[in-house]
Amino acid sequence: MSLQEQFAQAQADSKNLPERPDNMTLLKIYALYKQGSSGDVQGERPGMTDFVNRAKFDAWDGLKGTSQDQAMQQYIDLIEELKG
Repeated sequence: MSLQEQFAQAQADSKNLPERPDNMTLLKIYALYKQGSSGDVQGERPGMTDFVNRAKFDAWDGLKGTSQDQAMQQYIDLIEELKG
């Protein structure tokens, strides 16, 4: 299975995890997914009153410079780990 196919499978698997991950893990999942699918962060950082989107932006921004292939593999590994 190609990396792209594994990434797509991990995305599907992420919707059926045995338990809901904590917020920090959810941010990591989001950031790895965005980095793997879109590359480096784009757009402006949301304002201080938009807590959720600001946290998502910051998590994604923390992966700047990570290749899309590396991010996809890390995403796959994380979802596999969470599946138990």
